Amino acid sequence: MYEHMVKIRYYEDQMVDAYSEGKTPVFNIGAGTVPGEMHLATGQEPAAVGVCVHLTKDDTVTAPHRPHHHAIAKGVDLKKMTAEIFGKETGLGKGKGGHMHLFDPNVKFSCGGIVAAGIPHAVGAAMASKMKGHDWVAVAFIGEGAANAGAFHESLNLAALWNLPLIVVVEDNSYGISVAKTDSTAIASNDLRAAAYGIAGAYVKDNDPIAMYKAAEEAVARARTGQGPTIIEIQTYRFLGHFQGDPELYRDKAEVPGLRQLDPILKLRKQLMEAEGINEAELEEIETRAKKEVDEAYQFARDSQFPKPEDALRDVFTS
Repeated sequence: MYEHMVKIRYYEDQMVDAYSEGKTPVFNIGAGTVPGEMHLATGQEPAAVGVCVHLTKDDTVTAPHRPHHHAIAKGVDLKKMTAEIFGKETGLGKGKGGHMHLFDPNVKFSCGGIVAAGIPHAVGAAMASKMKGHDWVAVAFIGEGAANAGAFHESLNLAALWNLPLIVVVEDNSYGISVAKTDSTAIASNDLRAAAYGIAGAYVKDNDPIAMYKAAEEAVARARTGQGPTIIEIQTYRFLGHFQGDPELYRDKAEVPGLRQLDPILKLRKQLMEAEGINEAELEEIETRAKKEVDEAYQFARDSQFPKPEDALRDVFTS
C-alpha cells in the first residue's frame, strides 16, 4: 500500500510539471505537452489503494474524471497510461482518449468524464460475474457529488434487488467542483444511504489508509461470498484544485496548508516505522523503486510518437 501511495503521489507531482509545460505565461488549456483538462488526485491516495489491494485482475474497477490513483492502484500499464495522457500512439487508446478516458482490459479498468456514469457499468460487470457463477467483484469509485445523481440511486437499487457483488466507493473531498458538500447534500455522509437499499454501509474518517483497508476488506469479502453490495464513503482530501488551473476562489487560503499537515503518506510512513518496525532504509528503497517506475513511464511517453493524421479515421464506428 505504501509503495502504491508513493507511486501515485510522485506520478501526480510529475504531471503537475508536465501539464504546465507550454501553458505559461498565459494559461491556455489547449496548449502544451499535455493539452486538455487535468484532474489530479494528490491527497486522495488512500481511497484507491485501500480498496485495490484486495482486488485481482478479474475484478472490475470503474473510475471518474479524476482517475490516476485508481488506475495505478489497479495495476494499469503505467507506460501505456502515460502515453495515452500525452496523446501518443503507444497509449492505451492510441492517444485518442486522454486522461479521462483510460481503458485497460487486461486489468478490467475503465474511467470516464461523465459524473456517475461509471456506476451502471460496474453494476453490469457485477451482474455478469453473478450470472457466470464467478466470485468477481465490481468497484465503482465516484466523488461525493455523484451520489446525488440519478445513476447512483438507480444502480444501487438494482444492485440491491439482484444482490450483486458491487462496491461503490464515495470519495468525499468536500467539493463537487466548487460547491461544498454541505451546500449540495442533505445527509452527513453517503454511507447512510445504504439503509435505503437494505445494504451495508461504512464510513472512513480522516483519510486513514488502514481504516480504508479494513472497511474494504469486509466489503470485498461480503461481495465475494454473495452477501451483496456495500457503499463506502471515505473522508479524503484534495490538495490541488478541481482541475489544474483552478483559481480555487471557493476555498479558504488556509485550508490546503492545513490539510497537508494531515498527509496520509506521511501518516502511513510513520506507522510503518513505529508499529511495524520497518526502517528508514527499507522505506527509501520502496520510494526509489516507485519513483523509478514513474520516471520510466514519463520517458516512454515523451519518446513515443504522435498518431498520424489519418489515424483519426481508424477505430471509428460507422453505419
